[in-house]
Amino acid sequence: MPIRALLIDDDPKLASLLRTYLGSHEIQLSHAADGLSGLAALGAGGVDVVVLDVMMPGLDGLDVLRRIRLQSAVPVLMLTARGDETDRVVGLELGADDYLSKPVYPRELVARIRAVLRRVAPRAEERTLVVGDLEVAPEAREARIGERRLGLTGLEFDLLVVLAERAGRVVPRDTLWEAAGRGDTVVSDRTVDVHISKLRAKLGDDARDPTRLKTVRGVGYMLAGGR
Repeated sequence: MPIRALLIDDDPKLASLLRTYLGSHEIQLSHAADGLSGLAALGAGGVDVVVLDVMMPGLDGLDVLRRIRLQSAVPVLMLTARGDETDRVVGLELGADDYLSKPVYPRELVARIRAVLRRVAPRAEERTLVVGDLEVAPEAREARIGERRLGLTGLEFDLLVVLAERAGRVVPRDTLWEAAGRGDTVVSDRTVDVHISKLRAKLGDDARDPTRLKTVRGVGYMLAGGR
């Protein structure tokens, strides 16, 4: 079954080029020329991965990403201007799973799409990490607290897996980011803090006095046994 990708980009020539190339690599590409159309297409379902341009008129890519993350954990690969580190960092803070600089090389895009989907795909052999009342199934890409399923983005889930595998131990920020598969992206401590804050909220932890996901000031984070 082909991968179903949604490109949200206002460049019709790029869309045409990518549709042809990706189609020859078993990736079925649909195209939305603006942010609102893209959100509508995503809402209709049948999308495995989103390729989202940052620079668009009207609703730009970062605003679109914010809205996507309110309704979906679908993997999102951002297209950014070459050398624009700010867009990359903000995109990652908002929940993007990867980024690619323009101009886009179709062969690299295919590789990035497949890499992102490998990270979120369930595998045949499953294990469960149990930390207190939290259960994390890395291969099934699922996390629960009791009967409540946590709606995590791809990056949030990868961070949680690293913390759960090292439960009760402090994980330094740099180690956490690299172990979550994002070692090729240089980000500030603030970026990591933002994702931890979002993850903490989804875990139902008290931001002012967390008992589940603790911050060890100046070092990193520790996942405790829960309440």
